Amino acid sequence: SDAHWSPSQSPSVMESKNALDLLEILGNFSYDDSNVTSLDYDAAPCHNQYCPLFQRVAPAFLAVSCAAAALGTGALLVALAKWPHAWGWPQSRALVAQLAVGMGLFAALLPPVAVGIGQGWRLGTGLCRLTYLLWHWSLFTQGLLVGSSTCSTAWCRWDPRSRRLAVAVWAGALLLATPAALASGTVAAPETSCIRRSVDIRSPVYLLHLALCLCLFLLLPAALLVAALAVPRLRAGWEPGISVSWLFFGLWVPYGVGLAVDFLLQAQLLQPTCGTFEHFDYVLGLSEGLGVLHCCLGPAALLAARLC
Repeated sequence: SDAHWSPSQSPSVMESKNALDLLEILGNFSYDDSNVTSLDYDAAPCHNQYCPLFQRVAPAFLAVSCAAAALGTGALLVALAKWPHAWGWPQSRALVAQLAVGMGLFAALLPPVAVGIGQGWRLGTGLCRLTYLLWHWSLFTQGLLVGSSTCSTAWCRWDPRSRRLAVAVWAGALLLATPAALASGTVAAPETSCIRRSVDIRSPVYLLHLALCLCLFLLLPAALLVAALAVPRLRAGWEPGISVSWLFFGLWVPYGVGLAVDFLLQAQLLQPTCGTFEHFDYVLGLSEGLGVLHCCLGPAALLAARLC
């Protein structure tokens, strides 16, 4: 199911039939057969229809999102070129240009992911890992850009200080995205699939990747919100525009919560039920779909902030 969309499900779940008993599902999710004796063998079958729906809907959704993102990002770049002096702090031209590049990079990855979902991944493990490396690189870069613009006026002008900061943000984001590439890979299902987690749920590389995602999607926006509310100078910079950049966090926070709950379920730190496994894939998939929308809603929001 979420081998393409939700990063946490194991390869064996993709190959599951439409009806699986609770014991099989828990075994697939936990990677651990030592605990199955404590389960209820008389549990009613669980029916999870997420995989077929995902494979029908996801390619079209990603294609439409990519087209909208291309139009929006193109319009934003034209506006940056034609009205270079219309951008001021906190929506400075240097910041907006980098956000546009980040959203463009993210959108450029949607077509191969859509094709891979619809027709099977035929590009090999190396390109699968590269895709997820670039995917998370764009996300970490945008998060760090929004965070740095909230806390300082470094992006007010394009000078040696801001250039050094830009190099640090992009290089640091690439480093933070590396565990995502190491945790991803391909699996042989009815057709080859590129999945975001090809390692054990408790493996160090996945735990590091999960921790970094939770820091980006949950801890960073929470810390920035508290800091802005506590420091009047930072709060004053929210008008008219820095809150628009927070659209990124608003769209990705639900996915961060979903990742945390998903880990607790698969590690059996939360008591699983049949209904949980029937419905949670939908919740996690929809939350990531909401996050994907940032690449097409973000340019529109930044243009609206300039016009206002």
